[in-house]
Amino acid sequence: MSNFMEKIKEQAKSDKKKIVLAEGTEPRTVKAAAMILEQGIADIVLLGDESEIKKVAGDLDISKAEIINPEMSDKFEEFVNKLYEMRKSKGLTLDQAKELMKNPLYFGVMMVKNDIADGMVAGAINSTANVLRPSLQILKTAPGTKLVSSFFVMVVPNCEYGENGIFIYSDCGLNENPDAEALSEIAIASAKSFKSLVGAEPRVAMLSYSTYGSAKSELVDKVQLATKLAKEKRPDLALDGELQADAAIIPAVGKSKAPGSKIAGTANVLIFPDLNAGNIAYKLTERLAKAEAYGPITQGIAKPVNDLSRGCSAEDIVGVVAITCVQAQNK
Repeated sequence: MSNFMEKIKEQAKSDKKKIVLAEGTEPRTVKAAAMILEQGIADIVLLGDESEIKKVAGDLDISKAEIINPEMSDKFEEFVNKLYEMRKSKGLTLDQAKELMKNPLYFGVMMVKNDIADGMVAGAINSTANVLRPSLQILKTAPGTKLVSSFFVMVVPNCEYGENGIFIYSDCGLNENPDAEALSEIAIASAKSFKSLVGAEPRVAMLSYSTYGSAKSELVDKVQLATKLAKEKRPDLALDGELQADAAIIPAVGKSKAPGSKIAGTANVLIFPDLNAGNIAYKLTERLAKAEAYGPITQGIAKPVNDLSRGCSAEDIVGVVAITCVQAQNK
């Protein structure tokens, strides 16, 4: 395990938070819960039928976890009524609110909304859309935030680039084809996430297949405009573009292709022009460079709710929970 994740776990332990694992009967999730409790990273709530959860756990020690069956909870009717009041202007009926609240994803987010828990993690068996929909409906965006986006923390072994091999890749999991305005928001949010999680100064590269106008197209225009907008909004940020990936992270290439740039060759936050590029890049980095990939972590939601890759391991879930704890501390 990388020094990065060790530091995140230690930070999580320093101010322990309560995290909801909505997929409480899923085997990897239950295993992760036992590991989290054993290591003292967070207090855990598992949602689901208690007998089924304990059957899945077998010999795993989850005795310190709080187990809640949403439909049997004394908070169920209260949460139903609150959801109804929130969404009735959108056409939601009381009966529909009751059906939604039976869904652990909605119940878990409502626990976070009402400060019964500090964050939620799910997605081992649910799509990103299913995990984030209740978050956007109930928690909404953080103050001053225009867009919810996602990122991966990539920890590349034996790597001299980035922040000693640590990068943030964004957006790799949520916004399919952001326009220039959205891309600028993603860049600003990702810089903040890097600072809070890694503890180093972000150096943001707006990536393209072009560097400083070496190619001309609408795709390049978008990244150039996004760079301009981000610089106008946050002139204090170390941010530049448009840059090709090698120009962004390799000093010699950056110096050659973008002379005078303060970011070229040193970037540790990589902003991809669309979801195709970001998702492909993180998966290739993870598999070919044997990198640790933590995410997709969401940014811009009022309180931390994070999605998992459906191919995640129990260890991956532990890592995302630890990151969620640190996000909750930073709120």
